[in-house]
Amino acid sequence: MAAEELDNRLSNLEMTTDPQCNGEGKSLETQAVDDDVQITCFTEDLQDTVLHFQIIRLPKQIYVWIGCNSVKFGHLYAGASTRPNNMVGVTALLGGTSDNTGSSIARRLVLKTGLSVVLACNIPKDSPMLEAAAERKLLEKLRNMGYVKHGDGGLSIRAAGPS
Repeated sequence: MAAEELDNRLSNLEMTTDPQCNGEGKSLETQAVDDDVQITCFTEDLQDTVLHFQIIRLPKQIYVWIGCNSVKFGHLYAGASTRPNNMVGVTALLGGTSDNTGSSIARRLVLKTGLSVVLACNIPKDSPMLEAAAERKLLEKLRNMGYVKHGDGGLSIRAAGPS
């Protein structure tokens, strides 16, 4: 199978609706799978657009999915701090070659959390205001969960559980 065909199939991949992360209204579902994994799902109505969020907290990594008006998977990016100077490296794992919508969000998430980030995002590339609003809501939630670094560079990670 050609790489382009695989890329097209994966960009059209749709995520199934999980009853525990149904996104109805502005509900928030948090489920601790085990001591090291926590799943949080929520939906926001921003600028007349419905955004679905899913955050999966792993021991030293965060997986985030942002869906815009649908449950399509979108582009997939991975970001992490690099050594020795703690710069951030981001790469597109699926799609994302012609736009950098999710790439910039992933870069800033790594800088703000200090953790490795995998981000799937299907925000339209011609909507910078929507992208900024989605990132703001995501960071607000991550701050409430205790994943945003303090000014002194320390990271506050709370115990798994509902937030």
